[in-house]
Amino acid sequence: MVVVVMRWELSIPGSASLKDKRVVIRSLKDRIRHKFNVSVAETRHQDVWTRAELTVALVASDRRFADSVADSVDRFVAENARSIVLSTFRDVY
Repeated sequence: MVVVVMRWELSIPGSASLKDKRVVIRSLKDRIRHKFNVSVAETRHQDVWTRAELTVALVASDRRFADSVADSVDRFVAENARSIVLSTFRDVY
């Protein structure tokens, strides 16, 4: 069994309120969850308008499959037009 935890520190330019930020983050979380069938949560900066941290966790029986899904999720987050990735973190257990 393989567990992968990924974290992205995001900037949300143009966000003028928590409501603006939450629209962007909720949309990104829902699309990640639906497209990749992984667990995703906003884990830091909940009260900051222009920053967010998203954390994704996935469990797989095969390391190669887990890495493939993790790479796909990472590309998906990086290509999101409404946020900018400031930093990334990935750990495999």
